[in-house]
Amino acid sequence: MCFSIERLHVSDFMRSAVVGLLLVYLFSFSSSSEAENTMLVVKGSTTILPIALGIGTKFQNNYPGVEVQTIGGGSTEGIKALIMGEADIAMSSTFISDQEIRLAQQHSVYPVPFRFAYDCIIPIVNRSNPLTNLTRGELKDIFLGLIDTWKQLGGPDQAIQLVSRDSASGTYKVWKQIVMDQEPIIAGTRLKHSNAEVVKTVSQNPGAIGYISLSYLNSQVKPIQVDGVIGSIQSLKNGTYLLSRPLFLFTNGWPEGKTLEYINFVLDAENGQESIDEAGYLPLNL
Repeated sequence: MCFSIERLHVSDFMRSAVVGLLLVYLFSFSSSSEAENTMLVVKGSTTILPIALGIGTKFQNNYPGVEVQTIGGGSTEGIKALIMGEADIAMSSTFISDQEIRLAQQHSVYPVPFRFAYDCIIPIVNRSNPLTNLTRGELKDIFLGLIDTWKQLGGPDQAIQLVSRDSASGTYKVWKQIVMDQEPIIAGTRLKHSNAEVVKTVSQNPGAIGYISLSYLNSQVKPIQVDGVIGSIQSLKNGTYLLSRPLFLFTNGWPEGKTLEYINFVLDAENGQESIDEAGYLPLNL
C-alpha cells in the first residue's frame, strides 16, 4: 500500500515536471516568436498614403517577420504621432513646421527628414465648368472670397463653392504658402479630411473648386491649368509647374533596425521608388 502511494506521488511529480517543461518550452517559443515579429507604424499624409500602402505590402513580403501598419490622418497628425511615440515613421507632404519642431524639442524628439518623391497640387473644378486656366492670382482671390462667381472669370453666372483640405493637411499648408501667400482661406469654405473627399465634393457640385494631389486626379473632375501650365509628371520633371512639392518621411533621430531597412527600401530604385512611379508620383531617380 505504501509502495503504491509512493508510485502515485512519483507519477504525479513526473506529470507536473513534464507539464512544467512543456509550459516553459511554449512560453519560450512564444516569446521568441514575439521577439522576431516587429511592428512598424507609419502614419500621416493622405497624399502619401497610397504609396505607403503599396510599399508596406512589398516590404512585408521581403521581411516576413515585420508587420507594417499604415495609417492616414494628415501630415500634422503623422508628425504629432512621431513626437508622441505613437508612430515609428511620419508621412508628410510638407516640411515640418517651426511649431512642430518646438513641440518635438519639448519631448526630446529629433525628427530626421527623408525626401523620397515629388508631387504637385492640381486645382480641380466640376466637369461642367468650361474654364481651363486660372492664374495664381485668380486662385488666391477665389479662396480669399474676392472673386465669388464664375462669371467674373468668363465662366457661367454661377456662385463659386470653395472646397479645401483641412489645416491638418500638408496639402493645405503648401496651398496656403504658394497660392495664398500665407493669407487665410475665407471662412465658410468646405474643409475635407482627404483628397478623395475633395474629389467627391467637387464632382457633385457644378460651382465647386478644390485642389488635390496629382495621383488623386480622375475622370470625375476637371483639372485646371495654373498660369497656362497643367500639373503633370512632365511639368514636374521640367520644373514649369508652380504648385510642386517634395514628399517626406520623418523618423525620430537617425533610424535603426527595421525602421532603417524600411527607409532604405523606400529609397531603393527597384523597390520603393518603383512603387512611387506606379502610384503616379515622381520618384527621385527620374
